[in-house]
Amino acid sequence: MSADGSWNCTINSPMGAQQATMTLKTDGSSLSGKMEGAQGTQEFDGGTADGDNLTWKIEMTSPMPMTLEVSAAVDGDTIGGNVKLGAFGDATFTGTRV
Repeated sequence: MSADGSWNCTINSPMGAQQATMTLKTDGSSLSGKMEGAQGTQEFDGGTADGDNLTWKIEMTSPMPMTLEVSAAVDGDTIGGNVKLGAFGDATFTGTRV
C-alpha cells in the first residue's frame, strides 16, 4: 500500500498527545512531505521508503531547534511508528489516512 497522501496523526509526546497532519509523497525509494500541527508546518525531503517501511527527519525550529527522527510503517489506511525527539527521548505515533 502506498504511503502517499495525508494522514491525521497523534504523537504521544512527553508534553501529552499532539495532533498533526502528515502529508507524504514517495518517488521510488525516496520520501518527502510535510508535518502540520500546533508548532507550524515543517517540510522535509531525503526520507526513504522501503515497501511499507518509512524513515525521515524533520528539522524543527519552534518552540526550540530539534531534529525529529521518524520511523514508520504503513498498514492499509493506518500508519504508526516512533519519533526520536532529540534530547527529549522517544514518542510513539499512530494515524489514519485522510
